[in-house]
Amino acid sequence: MAREQLEVLSALDAAKTQWYHFTAIVIAGMGFFTDAYDLFCISLVTKLLGRVYYYRAGSPDPGSLPPNVAAAVNGVAFCGTLSGQLFFGWLGDRMGRKKVYGMTLMCMVLCSLASGLSFGSSPASVMATLCFFRFWLGFGIGGDYPLSATIMSEYANKKTRGAFIAAVFAMQGFGILTGGVVTLVVSAAFRAAFDAPAYQDGAVASTPPQADYVWRVILMFGAIPALLTYYWRMKMPETARYTALVAKNAKQAAADMSKVLQVDIADSKDPADDDGGDRNSFGLFSSEFLRRHGLHLLGTATCWFLLDIAFYSQNLFQKDIFTAIHWIPNAKTMSALEEVHRIARAQTLIALCGTVPGYWFTVALIDRIGRFWIQLGGFFFMAVFMLGLAFPYDHWTTPGNHIGFVVLYGLTFFFANFGPNSTTFIVPAEIFPARLRSTCHGISAAAGKLGAIIGSFGFLYLAQNQDQRFVDHGYKAGIGVRNSLFILAACNFLGMGFTFLAPESNGISLEELSGENDDETTAPAHARTVPV
Repeated sequence: MAREQLEVLSALDAAKTQWYHFTAIVIAGMGFFTDAYDLFCISLVTKLLGRVYYYRAGSPDPGSLPPNVAAAVNGVAFCGTLSGQLFFGWLGDRMGRKKVYGMTLMCMVLCSLASGLSFGSSPASVMATLCFFRFWLGFGIGGDYPLSATIMSEYANKKTRGAFIAAVFAMQGFGILTGGVVTLVVSAAFRAAFDAPAYQDGAVASTPPQADYVWRVILMFGAIPALLTYYWRMKMPETARYTALVAKNAKQAAADMSKVLQVDIADSKDPADDDGGDRNSFGLFSSEFLRRHGLHLLGTATCWFLLDIAFYSQNLFQKDIFTAIHWIPNAKTMSALEEVHRIARAQTLIALCGTVPGYWFTVALIDRIGRFWIQLGGFFFMAVFMLGLAFPYDHWTTPGNHIGFVVLYGLTFFFANFGPNSTTFIVPAEIFPARLRSTCHGISAAAGKLGAIIGSFGFLYLAQNQDQRFVDHGYKAGIGVRNSLFILAACNFLGMGFTFLAPESNGISLEELSGENDDETTAPAHARTVPV
């Protein structure tokens, strides 16, 4: 038997799209813009870091980061992100979304700036400083995942909720794109001011001393967009659903939303007075949660885990893949700054043609097609295009066939973003109870970052050439890019199977989805794992 919905929550579900919705999208979205910029810009400068700090006199090839350093630089932010998702997700359900929201942003601002600083000038001290601050940068970024998703889902109406949450996440695409553009601008400016020969024409001169500033400027730029939105984040009221359902203050929730929606909402009923209140107060580790939402959490966490193995391994090592297919020339034929410029140009093109459009296709279609079909189709087409890259891999590495490779590679990113990369962010913010929503989203997101760590650490070694003669300095022979693509395709097929564990949430109120309006001990029909 369903209990009566609070008037303030009914008003939010039925509200027409208004200016405050777009304001919330921008405020939350700019955090994700910064998240993506900070997480992915490191892949643009790792080659430069190797040249600057690990030059090997007499070597026919430019310096490169040793395997353990490369793994740490690429992956340490993900370790911080995983920790932040769990911690701030839990804290958001204890202290409220608004109170924690400002903490994550300031952590991101301070650590973005500090990432460009060094305590000492030796390679070890510079890399240690970089890794230390990128861990805490990731910690702040991790908090942004559950909080931004939860805040947007709790502000939105049920008709366009998917599009609003997807729009917040879509700012990630612009963050990745901006990372490439900023790198292009900075590297072009330094190339114009400090001309340098190719490595093969002058090993030392190919990396001018001023190149050490390039990566610092690029990393520190990430603080600017986050800092610009701090004031507006602090002005946002606490979400009505947290105030009414968790803090048990329906009057305050009604007052807050009356100002936001610019309508009168009279809501004096206290949810704590409801007869079924105790019945819906089960905790995360209770048998009742396991019965109602255990499979849902398994589905959201596993799908995000499998998706991020593929998504982040591809994103972080685009530069290596482009070099393998000869789209980027051999490093010794370029100066340090030219190599940075070419890597940024390639990644910007992929972001512009594949990554960004995929996000906005999701925004446009998610409330029409539904979460389930977008996620299932995304996993399927990612697997298909990865197999299309892997089976004729020798063909794609032949000169003259690079464009076909880039097209298929771009399509994998398109269907990642018009697919599970968006939906795995959206669904956990909709299907769990308000008092556990941020925590469960944080757990799901942390599972994703565990996949990203496997992608960034594991495939750094796995993707090495099978022939030891062509392996990067300091590495052992791996299974090669071709076999790595087969593994990633298998991850996508597994993701298709686990997609069936989460319910379709399209057009259903958050309270209906979570069963918070339901007095019965059985889970509501729409919360079953078989989508309709």
